[in-house]
Amino acid sequence: MSVTMCQSVGFLLSVLGLAGIIAATGLDMWSTQDLYGNPVTAVFNYQGLWRTCVRESSGFTECRPYFTILGLPSIFQAVRALMIVGLVLGAVSALVSIFAMKCIRIGNMDNSAKAKLTLVSGIIFIVAGLCAIVGVSIFANMLVTNFWMSTASFGGGMGDGMGMGMGMGMNNNLQTRYTFGSALFVGWVGGGLAVAGGIMMCIACRGMMPEDTQYKGVSYHASARSVPYKAGLRSAPSYDMEMKNKTATSYDDDDYRKTNRSDDVKQSYPSKYDYV
Repeated sequence: MSVTMCQSVGFLLSVLGLAGIIAATGLDMWSTQDLYGNPVTAVFNYQGLWRTCVRESSGFTECRPYFTILGLPSIFQAVRALMIVGLVLGAVSALVSIFAMKCIRIGNMDNSAKAKLTLVSGIIFIVAGLCAIVGVSIFANMLVTNFWMSTASFGGGMGDGMGMGMGMGMNNNLQTRYTFGSALFVGWVGGGLAVAGGIMMCIACRGMMPEDTQYKGVSYHASARSVPYKAGLRSAPSYDMEMKNKTATSYDDDDYRKTNRSDDVKQSYPSKYDYV
């Protein structure tokens, strides 16, 4: 798979995951009434993060928002916070990933900058997906706990005596138990898509990094009468003239030394005319 294809697929999956997170946050069916013991009812209750709703058999639905914040359970507020954080991070990451797309040319942005933006957006998408998954899982765990507690209390009521025990059993039979709603599954799927898309964008980042074209530096040790060589540069004319003068002077010094050496040799070996 090419880098552009991997990045594009990761971006599409992440955007779909973000849409799932937004939909799950806004849906009202986080918990729905369990109809296992009483399939035919005149009303149907379901709850969301922001309001609780009642749907009658006639088709009329009435929803009532939660008019309190501090009165809600702390776990419920934590789920709200996680979903909001995941939504905001996903929106920011989607905006950043648009500028990081390799198929889109924006100004003079090079591939290295786009690779860094792709990595950042992928990591943020992963964090957003994890926030959504954790929030939905906490809510699901709370539903499971309340469901089994309600079931245990219902069994205890039915196990009492004939008189008052039957009355308690009938009252507990009317107790509303809640089970998983459709919003939970939407949140799980959306968070999973966001995590998968973020991972693919992180993988695409590695292929977008340009290859290292810089050559390693090599040090040259010049001799005493030469200068360090640099490619593409020529020595100055004044320097060339100075070198020529030094060379000529060295040649004159050598001739003078040879002449003096020959005179010394002649003087050290007397000829036959010296004895006359």
